Amino acid sequence: MGAADQGLSDDEVRGIREALAAGRKPKVVFTAAAGQIAGQLGQVVELTDPSVSDEFVVVRFGRDELPFSPADVAVAPRGAGRRPAEPKVEAVPVEPVVAEPEFVLDRVPQPRREEPKVQEESKVEAVETKPARRAVKAAKPKGPAGLTVTLAYAEGEWTVAAQQGAKALAKPYVVKPAEALRMVALVDVPGVHEAVEQILAAERSEAERQAEKLRAELAEIEARLAELREAG
Repeated sequence: MGAADQGLSDDEVRGIREALAAGRKPKVVFTAAAGQIAGQLGQVVELTDPSVSDEFVVVRFGRDELPFSPADVAVAPRGAGRRPAEPKVEAVPVEPVVAEPEFVLDRVPQPRREEPKVQEESKVEAVETKPARRAVKAAKPKGPAGLTVTLAYAEGEWTVAAQQGAKALAKPYVVKPAEALRMVALVDVPGVHEAVEQILAAERSEAERQAEKLRAELAEIEARLAELREAG
């Protein structure tokens, strides 16, 4: 396999990039990987970002500037594309021919011959075949960062927090149990509903116990206050 079929090496790509920076447009020859235009010459006019597309070598071919991969082109050999010198033709001297006088006894008028009509050549328009334009691989757009909304319960309080990627959109803030229950109702998972109902039932029982205790303490205080009023 010849050097023209191996494509561009990393060192040759760096050399082309330096030549472009210096204002030159290096010549390249298309390899067999380029298809039907293999063996033809072009000029590199730009090197785009190889991380965006594998076809980052922009080559001017005819009137088009098309992107190719390093495997599609190779550095053109020296002297490629130059027109060969036309051989000089030496003029050969031609001896003049002396016309001798012609003696005619009887001059008979010759019939006039009609010149055949020259058919007009049909004009054939040459259609320049252009290489098919290759589609440039578009870089896949990066989507937005993921969004996470967290409903948590700890130490008798329900909190909600929101985070997008590594950025905190909302720090944990306290919500009412009824609001937490409505949020959980949107999640169609039986285990989650049961866990929330158990937490709410435990909180309800604890609140009722504390209320009974406070009512008993309040009754004792009111009885003590009544005794003090009677004594006064």
